[in-house]
Amino acid sequence: MEAIPESNGHTRAAPHGRLTPAPRPLSVTPRERVPLTVDEVARLGDRLRDSIAGAVRMPADVLEVVLATVLAGGHLLVEDHPGVGKTQLARSLARTLDGRFARVQATVDLLPADIVGANVWRADSGEFEFRAGPVFANVVLVDEINRATPKTQSGLLEAMEERQVTVDGESRPLPAPMVVIATQNPAAGYDGTYPLPPAQLDRFLSQVSLGYPTADQEMELLRAGPEPGAAAVTDPERLLAAQQAVAGVHAADPLLRYVVELLAATRDHPLAEVGASPRAGLLILAAARARAALNGRAFVLPDDVQALAVTVLAHRLQPTAAAPASAAREIVEDAVRQVRAR
Repeated sequence: MEAIPESNGHTRAAPHGRLTPAPRPLSVTPRERVPLTVDEVARLGDRLRDSIAGAVRMPADVLEVVLATVLAGGHLLVEDHPGVGKTQLARSLARTLDGRFARVQATVDLLPADIVGANVWRADSGEFEFRAGPVFANVVLVDEINRATPKTQSGLLEAMEERQVTVDGESRPLPAPMVVIATQNPAAGYDGTYPLPPAQLDRFLSQVSLGYPTADQEMELLRAGPEPGAAAVTDPERLLAAQQAVAGVHAADPLLRYVVELLAATRDHPLAEVGASPRAGLLILAAARARAALNGRAFVLPDDVQALAVTVLAHRLQPTAAAPASAAREIVEDAVRQVRAR
């Protein structure tokens, strides 16, 4: 049976039902967003830092990477053992942004539709209705992503890169900002895991490990309880303005040349089968701009690139088959030592 057109431009299902596109929202012209100044971004970073640090006990340098990732508009991969605060980090970040939080627990029977959503038949209206998946949120936690099958993992590719999902041939934009925080268990000693392919790993701006808290931090955690509250210090619209300001931080040609030479050094390393890609250069520059803004600077220094090099580049590299487990980190550290900043 054919779908029957209606006067509003949509279609409804003929008897026995055919897929009917959900009504599109009315187009609204967004108000012009005024970017923040670098000083305002730095002050916003201070508030985010204080709010998250009060809720999650984590190393200060790791928190800086998290903030730089968010302000650069990227996604974060956290590899660590259970119980060190990965879920609490995602929840706290969502609270500080006053945005919507969604959590997906990855399992072997998880399907792509469980993440992006699906069209569901409504018997009362005789039409299919789109039910949005958890990816339609500002902060999306995908817990134990390497327990999901490669087919399900690939369902995140379009969402993370294009900021949209396509279901039954129709593309739907995701809310902005949208940050994916994915966690995975270390592969060693954990059966039933599926390593993320290089194309999936490349979508994460940075990879960090929270590690165990210090003795003093753990004492404070026991005093305060497992989930101290994180206060909302901004909103999604202001975060978008901050991201716009970060994108405008100046990177001089000598700095760009330094990044290019750093990428080349990872490709020429004897332990590297595949080095850092041009996309890696774009992402480390974006993260370096964010770090510069967090420090109140309107320009990028080589120090910004060096501080983020391991967390942004290491997980993108493919070491040779005979290389040790720590080869990716060693390649980046060697490149940082060998390439001189100009």
